[in-house]
Amino acid sequence: MVRKRRSDVPGTSEGSDPQEPSASSGRGGQQRPADWVPMAQGPQHQGGGMGGRGWIPTNPQQQPPQGGRGGGYYQGRGSGSQPRGGMASQQQGMAPDYQGRGGPQPRGGMVPQQYGPTSEYHGRGGPPPRGGMAPQQQGPPPEYHGRGGPQPRGGMAPQQQRPAPEYHGRGGPQPRGGMAPQQSSLTPEYQGRGVPQPRGGTAPQQPGPPPVYQGRGGPQPRGGMVAQQSGPQPQYQGRGGPNPRGGMAPAQPGSQHPEYRGRGEPQPRGGMPPQQHHSGRQGGSPSTGPSRSPIPDLHQASHSTYQATQPSSSQASSSRRPEESSVEVAQKLKQLSIEVEAAPSQAIQPLLPPSSSKSIRFPLRPGIGSVGVRCIVKANHFFAELPKSDLHQYDVTISPEVTSRGVNRAIMAQLVKLYKETNLGNRLPVYDGRKSLYTAGELPFTSQEFRITLLDEDDGSGAERRQRNFTIAIKFVARADLHHLEMFLAGKQADAPQEALQVLDIVLRELPTARCVPVGRSFYPREGRKQKLGEGLESWRGFYQSIRPTQMGLSLNIDMSSTAFIEPLPVIEFVCQLLGKDVTARPLSDADRVKIKKALRGVRVEVTHRGNMRRKYRISGLTSQATRELSFPVDDRGTLKSVVQYFQETYAFAIQYSTLPCLQVGNQQRPNYLPMEVCKIVEGQRYSKRLNEKQITNLLKVTCQRPQDRERDIIETVLQNDYEKDQYAKEFGINISTRLASVEARILPPPWLKYHDTGRERDCLPKVGQWNMMNKKMVNGGRVHNWTCINFARNVQENVAGGFCYELAQMCRTSGMDFSLEPVVRPLLARPDEVERALKAHYQGAMSILRPQGKELNLLIVILPDNNGSLYGDLKRICETDLGLVSQCCLTKHVFKMSKQYLANVALKINVKVGGRNTVLVDALSRRIPVVSEVPTIIFGADVTHPHPGEDSSPSIAAVVASQDWPEITKYAGLVSAQAHRQELIQDLFKVWQDPQRGTVSGGMIKELLISFKRETGQKPKRIIFYRDGVSEGQFYQVLLYELQAIRQACATLEPDYQPCVTFVVVQKRHHTRLFANNHADQRSVDRSGNILPGTVVDSKICHPTEFDFYLCSHAGIQGTSRPAHYHVLWDENKFTADTLQTLTNNLCYTYARCTRSVSIVPPAYYAHLAAFRARFYLEPETSDSGSMAGTGRGGPLGGRNTRAPGNTAVRPLPALKENVKRVMFYC
Repeated sequence: MVRKRRSDVPGTSEGSDPQEPSASSGRGGQQRPADWVPMAQGPQHQGGGMGGRGWIPTNPQQQPPQGGRGGGYYQGRGSGSQPRGGMASQQQGMAPDYQGRGGPQPRGGMVPQQYGPTSEYHGRGGPPPRGGMAPQQQGPPPEYHGRGGPQPRGGMAPQQQRPAPEYHGRGGPQPRGGMAPQQSSLTPEYQGRGVPQPRGGTAPQQPGPPPVYQGRGGPQPRGGMVAQQSGPQPQYQGRGGPNPRGGMAPAQPGSQHPEYRGRGEPQPRGGMPPQQHHSGRQGGSPSTGPSRSPIPDLHQASHSTYQATQPSSSQASSSRRPEESSVEVAQKLKQLSIEVEAAPSQAIQPLLPPSSSKSIRFPLRPGIGSVGVRCIVKANHFFAELPKSDLHQYDVTISPEVTSRGVNRAIMAQLVKLYKETNLGNRLPVYDGRKSLYTAGELPFTSQEFRITLLDEDDGSGAERRQRNFTIAIKFVARADLHHLEMFLAGKQADAPQEALQVLDIVLRELPTARCVPVGRSFYPREGRKQKLGEGLESWRGFYQSIRPTQMGLSLNIDMSSTAFIEPLPVIEFVCQLLGKDVTARPLSDADRVKIKKALRGVRVEVTHRGNMRRKYRISGLTSQATRELSFPVDDRGTLKSVVQYFQETYAFAIQYSTLPCLQVGNQQRPNYLPMEVCKIVEGQRYSKRLNEKQITNLLKVTCQRPQDRERDIIETVLQNDYEKDQYAKEFGINISTRLASVEARILPPPWLKYHDTGRERDCLPKVGQWNMMNKKMVNGGRVHNWTCINFARNVQENVAGGFCYELAQMCRTSGMDFSLEPVVRPLLARPDEVERALKAHYQGAMSILRPQGKELNLLIVILPDNNGSLYGDLKRICETDLGLVSQCCLTKHVFKMSKQYLANVALKINVKVGGRNTVLVDALSRRIPVVSEVPTIIFGADVTHPHPGEDSSPSIAAVVASQDWPEITKYAGLVSAQAHRQELIQDLFKVWQDPQRGTVSGGMIKELLISFKRETGQKPKRIIFYRDGVSEGQFYQVLLYELQAIRQACATLEPDYQPCVTFVVVQKRHHTRLFANNHADQRSVDRSGNILPGTVVDSKICHPTEFDFYLCSHAGIQGTSRPAHYHVLWDENKFTADTLQTLTNNLCYTYARCTRSVSIVPPAYYAHLAAFRARFYLEPETSDSGSMAGTGRGGPLGGRNTRAPGNTAVRPLPALKENVKRVMFYC
């Protein structure tokens, strides 16, 4: 090895993004004029964020778009915003054939498993209050003003509570009600609809006069239950107070008016926390302890007495909660004034995430659902018996400090080996590799130091191994009381004892960590199944393991997992596979060097030129010069010696491939150079960078297992792990069952779907999650009178392109659209490398004909090569942010095949892009959807997508979509925004900024979409349902606090007292719970793929002990094992019952616009994901080695304002979407 001082030229960071389906704009249905409220004061804000207060639209001069065509049974409201439709995803290997009544395959039926670093489904930390007002303040009683001045509470039926859908996935929770932003005292606080209240719990209730209405939170101490005091009869605590989990406390005879406490007690988040401790998530003290100091609390919005114009819908099921007795309001709460726009001269503080979540309580479960056909399913959860002895935690300090967790474990293993039977009192501790040691029972000391000598790993040289001396100080810290965990699992304690859960997780990880390669919560045996993925990578088969608190007690969630590892090859062989060519024959190009450097940076290698001595190094870079050109000084006089000469003289090793660069190891200040041919990659290194399409396909083939095969492998894994003989599990008294949990489930019925009356079939009842368009016409066909085509595929002749367009136009007409058969101008054949010039020239050519007639171009059909690199992204960026044109892209292989099913799927996508509706729920038209049909309701979907691993400078992209029609709830307008790298909180939900002309202006995504809803429907939403995708359990509190407050503030800037009731639901897909049919041979209980039937819902046994969550498999499987979506309600002022929320969520999954199948997650969340993915194409292009787009981005909010990261790092704004594009489902 040669040591040299000069450092290599740093490489560039590259990445690529997959492509997304095309988008389009157009004209929506007939518009109902909105009763716009004039602004009270100040100028209007136009563009991305609305300014001032009021319901003024973004651009008052712009006419609402025209939309769905006339005639027929259903015209709806013809809102201008367009639903997001799209075509079904094609089956692998070939274009799908027309399936008759089976229907096209959905684009998103089964979500493929994700690879790379996935956010695991962790515990469910300490729960926020379900809402409700904070405890009462001392002093005069506050007034309750409801929504229109002081009103008694009696007479109004409480809103029903529904279950929240779960979705596994990526994000964090948001506060739901009017939570006061945690800012300095000078910052105006928004506190929902009551007076500012202290946030923590008050002292236990004292005997005295009848309690007052406390919203849905009530003054509860955070830890544990509040013991009822002697005196008057127990108060009604709703879902929160001192009652056990079983439900409401029964009314006591002779009691005064009960105090409604809603869901007051803080609920533990449950599940295993991430390995790190998160601030604000630690369990609180039990209720017997002192109450917390007052902290501003979150308040639930109360419900207005708004009456629907149509008869109220029937209730979904018997699980809807009974009406609460009316309570005469003895005290009235002060109406909150929101200071955000109090005076133009007043300084407005930016919205900051609150710093504490101590008093937030997530909603309690409103009961178990009853709708649907009952059945039994099996879940990959294994019952874990709690240990009997208490757990003790000790702090570990190792000197000198070691950063490697592996070295720390080796030190502790040596200490246990030497002192277990003496100083450690025969205890077998477990160690987290950092600072904490845990034992089952006390050690014989409270503090003690040990001295350990650790030998370096044998490098095979035969030389004496280096000895390193360490001092280990062990000190008692705390005792984890398992009684609290038992109380929590029984639903009798609110806070999850996170420390106890973490200890149990570490105990069960100890043995697999020693046997396998740990990656996150998964373990990969070195002798396990391996398969080549290509380009020097291979897949390893392993298992995922996590301990979780559930209704059945503690359960161990075991699932199969696979990930990519680097093959242990000689480096030159790895490079040849990576580049797909022999690198020894000719010098490398600059692009080759960049790709090699990116793939090898951080990889550990061992040298092979020194016999049995296998010293290991970590690669830090690649030399810019060839090996034969490298030389280094050998003495202080600067005498140089070449690397080739050095290896020949020192090791008698002749370098053969001197034209290749050297590997740079060590640090940049004193780099060491190793020729590639003397290095071999060390086994067991996970590949954490992005896989290319071929590698992903190969990995999917490995992981795609039929349900019965996956179930068999899971059981085999549990038996192989042999937890009965695990010495650590035995030490702590943990027993693990070897049988899958049997769980009660229900199969929800599919909804009836409405189609146009001119079709032979006017409505449809899907079967096994699918249907088709035969004999049906779109319920609202869009108009496309002016369209053209551009062809970027050289092998598609003009007559072929013209024939394809004609057939597509015919299919659109057959499906119910008003579609012209002839284009405005003839199809243009263009070069892919001239996409911008060709697009603009063709657009101007068409507009030169249409503009004199006062017409617009409605649609651009684009024919793309099958492998088109960045062409797709460039085209979408230009059309949607520059030309204001919606487009539909078609690949060459489909143009030649021209199958009827493909054309029908494309017609679905085109229709929603130009303002039509494909189908509508029959119950929506007849106003029979509980909660949603009763009053104007808007449904939001939100998601944040982050850059791929290795893209360190790219911004994250946030997207929010919102329904724009009521009661139909099928059209969704979308907005996108860039924000700081890997920032999960959506920064642009609500924004305040200074405008040079208008002064302080407020706006943001929520405000713009609310105004758009009012413009399209003529009504203000009275209820908001917010489905949030992409939030992990560790982020629930943070996301809820920040984003719910943003919703509240956005509403308040429209009208002073405008606070619609909010339900905030997190949707997660990245979890490891799988459901299997109880009997795989029973054809009545499985679909064609062997998976459980669509509509299967589980809200018991494997769900959270107390909180409102459920698993819903809403789609039919195509291949592999279906992954149910997990829905978790973080805030619920609309009082959903289990049945109403589960039924609503399942029914919405049948309204996804891009296919005639139900999809796996609720469409608003799905659409937000598509919109965020689309917006990544708007970033400044930076072509990577895979030909797709990466970039540093022009990220930013809607109208082009800057978004700033917490460190005040500006993120460049995305180019603004054109107005006609953002109103339609351009992302479909």
